[in-house]
Amino acid sequence: PGETDEDFIETYNFLKDLDVSYFHVFTYSERANTLAETIADPVDMRVRKDRNDQLRILSDKKKRAFYEQYVGQTRTVLFERSKQEDIMHGFTDNYLKVELPIQEHMINQLGEVILDKVNEKGMFDARLTGIFE
Repeated sequence: PGETDEDFIETYNFLKDLDVSYFHVFTYSERANTLAETIADPVDMRVRKDRNDQLRILSDKKKRAFYEQYVGQTRTVLFERSKQEDIMHGFTDNYLKVELPIQEHMINQLGEVILDKVNEKGMFDARLTGIFE
């Protein structure tokens, strides 16, 4: 409540300069029967949504930059079944999301992958190295 455009720009610039890879962004809202409902000078909901969108875009850029520094590296992944029938996915030890064509014998197993590229969904396309734990 009461955040000015100048306040938001200061926050945005602070977050832009932080060495982090991701933000969890959500819009502040007043809830019934809470103190937040009584705070004066609320920011217009359209302004909140616009600021939320700007921070999500910044978060996406930071996440992509974080991912890009790992292109070409080999990492260990614990594979899980995806909702898509022909895809399996998992996370590396530093929480990079990876997806590749399903190989049933790798589900719930650790495998070494080469991180090829960040795809349009914002996760890595990868390939198994043939070295499995």
